[in-house]
Amino acid sequence: MTNHYQQTHFLLGAPDARRAPPDTGAEVAFAGRSNAGKSSALNTLAGRRTLARISKAPGRTREINFFQVAGDRRLVDLPGYGYARVSRSVKEQWQAGIARYLETRHSLCGVVLLMDVRHPLMDSDRQVLGWCHLAGLPAHVLLTKSDKLKRGPAGNTLRTVRGQLGSLHPQATVQLFSSHTRAGRDELITVLDRWLKFTRDEPDDVSRES
Repeated sequence: MTNHYQQTHFLLGAPDARRAPPDTGAEVAFAGRSNAGKSSALNTLAGRRTLARISKAPGRTREINFFQVAGDRRLVDLPGYGYARVSRSVKEQWQAGIARYLETRHSLCGVVLLMDVRHPLMDSDRQVLGWCHLAGLPAHVLLTKSDKLKRGPAGNTLRTVRGQLGSLHPQATVQLFSSHTRAGRDELITVLDRWLKFTRDEPDDVSRES
């Protein structure tokens, strides 16, 4: 499988959507609770350890980080949400910023929502799925750290989450993923290729309708 993401590089970090790159082309956002594994997933996707910085302290990333893939295509690392040790005002600020980005960014063509396979579909995850559904955005759930569970329990969690997505975002899809073993990387690449129009059987317009 061709991996178009090996040449991905950091573009810029923006404190909010108003300072983001021009709203053209196509981009996919990676969202999730703090410590869900967004940075690790991006590094696994690119085949590099240092594309996105990984912090041992959850809640450190407070900017929207943009990464250039190819041409006018981008991946976006959103600030993690739901970290208990930050103040309520900071949480509300992060949530408002994420919601504003999801609702107003016209080049956004999909959201990869990461959840720890051991703690899926928490209230904040459901909220993000709701935002995506209302905004008409495709969503793909990555159940991360799947290597932490045996095959049976991991499969049971996958089926349970898939069943619950129907009432939250009927078009959302879900898969197991492990940055440690790279399990699920090709499946994720297939989804991203479709959204970012690396495949030839998609419409020419790669941005969301305004």
